[in-house]
Amino acid sequence: MAKICQIGSGMIGQTMALDLAENHDVCLGDIEIDNVNDKIKNHPSINLLKVDARDFKQVSSFIINADIVLLAVPGHLGFKILKTIIECGKNVVDISFSPEDLMELNKNAIKNNVTAIFDSGVAPGIPNYIFGYYNSFEKITSFKYFVGGLPKYPKAPFNYKAPFSPIDVIEEYTRPARMMINGKLITKPALSEIEILNFNNDIELEAFNTDGLRSLLQTMSHVNNMSEKTLRFPGHAKLIKEYIKKDILQDEETIEYLFNEWKLEKDEPEFTILKVKIETDEKKISYELFDEFDKTSKTSSMARTTGYTATATINLILEGLFDDKGVFPPESVCKNKNIFDFILNYLSKRHVKVQKDI
Repeated sequence: MAKICQIGSGMIGQTMALDLAENHDVCLGDIEIDNVNDKIKNHPSINLLKVDARDFKQVSSFIINADIVLLAVPGHLGFKILKTIIECGKNVVDISFSPEDLMELNKNAIKNNVTAIFDSGVAPGIPNYIFGYYNSFEKITSFKYFVGGLPKYPKAPFNYKAPFSPIDVIEEYTRPARMMINGKLITKPALSEIEILNFNNDIELEAFNTDGLRSLLQTMSHVNNMSEKTLRFPGHAKLIKEYIKKDILQDEETIEYLFNEWKLEKDEPEFTILKVKIETDEKKISYELFDEFDKTSKTSSMARTTGYTATATINLILEGLFDDKGVFPPESVCKNKNIFDFILNYLSKRHVKVQKDI
């Protein structure tokens, strides 16, 4: 049994804490720690502490006795806090999805004898683990994935609810999308190249370019074709483009409006879809994930798919399956079948099914 210090107690954070507390002692810190649900408050293996993640002295004090740290804060806070954790000499898994290049902290992590794994959520995360594994023994020519978290019963005008911070969603819509096309790094506008796809035979969604490849552009630059697209119900991208054209998408008034429009109601049904496509000279490999709101545990699919991938990564380190020192994205971690199977089996035991189709 390990002592895990977790920073961040949002929707995904609480799901992770409950999962980890099944086998470990969890110390959960957040500036709004009083807002956690009763399952967290009453759990015998979870201790709560008010921690301001912007105060790096508080963070250092909070993690001083940790065996490992799980970081789950908004992206704009992630880089500086991760740097602090590394300088404290603590192994860490980070799902803050910071915009900065976290590999800048690699030398610091090696110096401090730290294993740091970032972007270990549903996506980035699961596609990276799949990519890394197949790259270890296949010559991949093309990689692409599609991902979206959506309400089961969409409502106009947006037909969308945000399963994570709306600020981060807006960032996805405004940040140019980077991709590899025929061996060249290409940048295209977010929300571009809309295509209509069908999932589970009856769900019609639109897919458009977003900047989700992140670390893969560096670690997998030998693969000539790579792209990522976000999934929404048809018409959503057109509406967002109108906001961008009017130059009001990032206005305070618009953001407040979107926060209200995109807020998931308590126990509102939603689902997460992920499709990963890999091509070699000889075959095509596809993985799919479809997960819905869990009515029994009252847990969203986005919290389950993102949170359990992160807790799987925590346990991967604790069980000694990966102990290299430095800063690593998932694709650089998953270089053998033992690690690949560990991640997928961990998810499967929690009824998150990542299914393969060749």
